[in-house]
Amino acid sequence: MQREIQVICGNVNIPNLSGFLKSINSIASENDIIIQGLNADLIAGEMHLHFAVGKALRAIAAGRNIANDPGIEIMRYASGERQIERSFSIGLCKGENNAVFVLLGKMDNLVLALSALKELITEKPCSELLAYSDSKRQGILSVFGITDAEIEASGEEHIPELVIERVALADFAK
Repeated sequence: MQREIQVICGNVNIPNLSGFLKSINSIASENDIIIQGLNADLIAGEMHLHFAVGKALRAIAAGRNIANDPGIEIMRYASGERQIERSFSIGLCKGENNAVFVLLGKMDNLVLALSALKELITEKPCSELLAYSDSKRQGILSVFGITDAEIEASGEEHIPELVIERVALADFAK
């Protein structure tokens, strides 16, 4: 099935996570698309997101996906995790979130869903919210298990590449 991909970023205050996720799921089902929200503060740049989405879609196309839900498969790759439960660490949480939403579906449906999503978030440029920065450093090192030795060997400026390496190895990790 041919699917288009759209990405939208922004800030969202989530007082009730399950209620917010229900709203997102309603938008997705009403428009016959898939929406996956991720914590933009744990994305190490646009390349990280694009690489993870590509890996997830290729795994699904080849029947190698672990999650039945394509959105969860995207989250799994974005988190560099083989285990679904552990991949939720990169998802949205209660309170203030810098968020990125990946939408998959037919373009006409995506346009309608994007419009509905814009009602829930304060849109910000993805280039801004996804860019790797010092303010993201500690969260990313923690989620992806990047060690001081790795940083020493490759250099501070290569942290985004170390994250992409984790995504690439997600199929082989324990």
